[in-house]
Amino acid sequence: MITDTEIKVKGAQVLTQYLGNVEAERFIALIQREPFDYTKWHQGLDEDLSIEEISRKAMSLRTRKTK
Repeated sequence: MITDTEIKVKGAQVLTQYLGNVEAERFIALIQREPFDYTKWHQGLDEDLSIEEISRKAMSLRTRKTK
């Protein structure tokens, strides 16, 4: 198991990589500002999609963000 600090560092790296600096900061601010159950929220995302469909959506979003 990794430490809490390692999770924070890796999480920040992933957010910055995929969202960029500004949007990563906005995401963190939104999470801190709006109390909600992340686990429940995350479970409802794309629940009817296959792994392949989720992967295609993620790749498409990443492609649009890098253009």
